[in-house]
Amino acid sequence: MKRSGILGREDLERAEESRLSVVATRSGEATRQRAEPQESDDLRLAFQRDRDRILHARAFRRLKHKTQVFVPHVGDHPRTRLTHTLEVSQLARTIARALGLNEDLAEAAAMGHDLGHTPFGHTGESVLDEILSGGNAEVVLPPEVVVEVGRFKHNYQSLRVVDLFERRYAQPGINLTDQVREAILKHTSWRVGFAFPLPRDGGLHPDLPCHLEGQAVAVADEIAQQTHDLEDGLRAGSVPLEEAEQLAVARRVMDDSGPGYRDERSWDRQNTLVRGIIRLFVNDVVTTSATRIEKFCNRHTITTHEQFAAHSREVSQTTVWFSNEVEALFTELKTFIYARIINQAPVSRQDWRARRVLTALFGTFWTVPSVLPDYLLLRAAEEFELPYLRDLPLKRVASVVSERYHASPGFARLIVDHLAGMSDRFALEEYSALQQPSADRDI
Repeated sequence: MKRSGILGREDLERAEESRLSVVATRSGEATRQRAEPQESDDLRLAFQRDRDRILHARAFRRLKHKTQVFVPHVGDHPRTRLTHTLEVSQLARTIARALGLNEDLAEAAAMGHDLGHTPFGHTGESVLDEILSGGNAEVVLPPEVVVEVGRFKHNYQSLRVVDLFERRYAQPGINLTDQVREAILKHTSWRVGFAFPLPRDGGLHPDLPCHLEGQAVAVADEIAQQTHDLEDGLRAGSVPLEEAEQLAVARRVMDDSGPGYRDERSWDRQNTLVRGIIRLFVNDVVTTSATRIEKFCNRHTITTHEQFAAHSREVSQTTVWFSNEVEALFTELKTFIYARIINQAPVSRQDWRARRVLTALFGTFWTVPSVLPDYLLLRAAEEFELPYLRDLPLKRVASVVSERYHASPGFARLIVDHLAGMSDRFALEEYSALQQPSADRDI
C-alpha cells in the first residue's frame, strides 16, 4: 500500500485482496454481458462503477416518490422506497464488512434491488401480476395474451430496468456486472423458469444460491423493512409503544438496556427499542453467518479464495441469515407488524385506492392506447411491429387496436413497464387527468 500519493486501480485491487475474506467476491472476478473497456484514468473498481451507474439512474431518483408502507405525500417522515433503499445499503455494508465480504458489491446490489418496484408498494406489484395472469375481473386480457405475456415480480422488473430501460450509453441498459444483477434478482424469492421476459438471463444462475454478498443484501432488506415499518407505525400512532414492548424481541432489548429503559420518556424508549432491535438482528446475522462460513470452509478444507471459488455455489442460500433463535424473534415481529400496522384501516384504505388507480390506468391504456405518450407508441411500433397510431386515420384506429394491439402480449407488457416505472405522484396525476378531467387542468 502506498503511504502517499494517488492509489491507482491496481493498488486498490491489491488493497481489496488484502482485506477480503477467502469467501468474498473479488472485483477482478466481475463479468458483464457486454464487454467494455475501462478508461485508464477511471480509479473505481468494477462494483463501485455499478453503484455509481445506479445512483445516477432515473429509476433510482423516482424511488423518492414511491410508497414503502405509508404513502409519502401525506407526511415528511415515513419511509419512501428511496430511504428504504439507503437503509438496506447501510445494513448490507455493515454485515459485509464484518464478515470480510466485498462491501462494494453489497452496496451496489442494495442500491439497485428495488429499481423495478411499482408505485404504491407491494399492492402495485400484486395488481400488475393479477392483470397479467388473468386474475383481475375489471381488466380482462384475451386468453391467448395471458398465456404468452408472463407474470410480474419486482425483483425481475429491476433487471428489466437496468438491462433495458436505463439509457445512458449507445446501447440499452447500464450494463451492470453479472454479480450485481444476480444479487438484485435474488434479494427476495425467485423461481427457476419463472414466466418473466428478462432481456438477458446470462450470469444469473437461477438454479443456484446467491453469492454471500447477495445474501447479505437479502437479510439486510428484511431487517430494514421490519424495523422501519415498526418505527413508522409507532410514530403514526398505528400501535401503542406499550403493545410493541410485549414482543419477545422487545423484552430482550429492554433487558439488555437495563432498568434505565423504563425511566426514559416514551419517544426515547421508542428510539432505544428500534435501535436495539436493529443491533440485535445485525449482530446475530454476523455471528451466526461467520460460524456457518467457518464450518463450510472446514468441511471443504478451504484456506484460499481459489479453493472457495471451486465450491462457492455449494453454500446454502441462508448461509448469511439469522440463527434459529433470533429468526423466531424476527418472525414474531414480522407477524405483529402485518397485523397491527399494515393490516389496519389507514394502510388498507390507501391500498384500496392504489388498486383503483392502477387498474383504471391499465384499463384506459389497454382500451385506448392513443392516450399513451408518443414514445411508447413508437416503441410498440418498433419492437412489436404494431401500426403507429399517430399515422392512422382516426376512423381506423379502433379496428387496429382491436385486431392488432389487443392480440399483442408485447403491448400488454409495455403498459406494465410504463406503470411499474411510475412514481406514486405521477400515477395519481395520470389518474386525475384521465379519470377526473377538469377545466383548469392541462390536457
